[in-house]
Amino acid sequence: MTNRHDPLWMSAIELIDAYRRKSLSPLEVTRALLARIDTLNPLLNCFCLVDHESALRDAAASEARWFDGEPLGPLDGVAVSIKDLILTRGWPTLRGSLTIDPRGPWDSDAPCTARLRESGAVLLGKTATPEFGWRGSTDSPLTGITRNPWRVDVTPGGSSGGATAAIAAGLGPLAVGTDGGGSVRIPAAFTATVGLKPQFGRVPAYPLSPMGNVSHLGPQTRTVADSALMLRVLAQPDLRDWTALPQVQRDWLHDVYAGAREGGLRAMRIAYSPKLGHVPWVDPRVARALEQAAEKFSALGAVVEREDPPIPDTAHVFRVHWFSSARHLLYKLPAEKFALLDPGLRQTVLDAERFTLADFLDAQATRARTAVAMASFLQRYDLLLTPATAVPPFAVGRFSPRAPEQAEVGTKGPAAASAPGDDPADWTWWTPFSYPFNLTQQPAIVLCCGFSDDGLPLALQLVAPAHREDLCLRAAAAYEAATDWHLRRPPIDDR
Repeated sequence: MTNRHDPLWMSAIELIDAYRRKSLSPLEVTRALLARIDTLNPLLNCFCLVDHESALRDAAASEARWFDGEPLGPLDGVAVSIKDLILTRGWPTLRGSLTIDPRGPWDSDAPCTARLRESGAVLLGKTATPEFGWRGSTDSPLTGITRNPWRVDVTPGGSSGGATAAIAAGLGPLAVGTDGGGSVRIPAAFTATVGLKPQFGRVPAYPLSPMGNVSHLGPQTRTVADSALMLRVLAQPDLRDWTALPQVQRDWLHDVYAGAREGGLRAMRIAYSPKLGHVPWVDPRVARALEQAAEKFSALGAVVEREDPPIPDTAHVFRVHWFSSARHLLYKLPAEKFALLDPGLRQTVLDAERFTLADFLDAQATRARTAVAMASFLQRYDLLLTPATAVPPFAVGRFSPRAPEQAEVGTKGPAAASAPGDDPADWTWWTPFSYPFNLTQQPAIVLCCGFSDDGLPLALQLVAPAHREDLCLRAAAAYEAATDWHLRRPPIDDR
């Protein structure tokens, strides 16, 4: 564990308090963060762009505002990174791809970037993503392999793996991620950080994701309270997103504080579902950690019952939605650019040619039935508790671990990597707990619930009824307050 008073490891809430008391300044914290990025990013490869000059300019302006007692907003002076799928004025958004012209123009901010600037946040740079966010590990033809600070031979997950590797390594407390099938939650699970996928439309998007209405934006943080604080900023309206939800007048920090109080989960009803009723295999390390988490929720006062939601296996439904969108985005590329794509993404685009309009409409109908079934199920429960992923972090440079029938599932390290040429769609087997709730669009949060014997993070997921981020945050805050997983730090400085 690290000194909690070290500015590099302080939460956004702690930093804001220090700025208010003038015991720290945004400029000195930003300088320290940039120096640490310069040291660790060559190893981790989590940032694909760092703008020292802009960050120091933002920090100096914030310092002056705090000196005058006039902060711009809740995140004034707090360092944030932006995933390289999200538009950021003045910086290229290359989406991990060799097919995008870096010359731009790059003259507009996405809504979340704009809201962060308006709040006074210090933007450090852009974080790595797999090409167009297509896979659950962060490797791309443009930026190469991003590594996990807990162990650099394993992946931090994806597609927001650059974001979570950065915050797990102490390279800033906050990051913005996107989640089209688990891309906020998978890397949070693999890095012992917190990933919140809000209700679809809660955080406005522009341009809308080419992957359709399964794609959400959300906070990547080290603490549940920071996720609530960040959501308060990101969930502000923006007229450019016609799918955005109406603004709600809610301070989600109140829900965090309510959950963290003694008895904060009393009478909350949680359905505990280790396999959703149909998942064929979960690594025993993950299963044990989740069972212990269920016991902890019960000890905290929640009514925990083992019950599976009445939903089908939606892997095919998700593939039809997501892979068809990938094909629509990329199949018109000129041959010379198409050849530059990640081979797995290229194959996915080719494979998606088999999906017909009838397939898509059938998938939409199954998606609707799944959402209705979840809504009915969560009339009886406040939350659904599941694993975050079926596996712990696995070897870098792969889109999937070895299939379970061949996997080594003991306690001596991650499953071996799959052989090149495996079906790219195979990554859905180890992410069966994330993409169903992109299809249903409801809120979900992921946080650490233990570590394997060899020091790899294990994580739980809490899924809430539609529009009820408050329940996710309340229960996650209670669990976090009762455990110390979030206080552990990766051994990256021991190298």
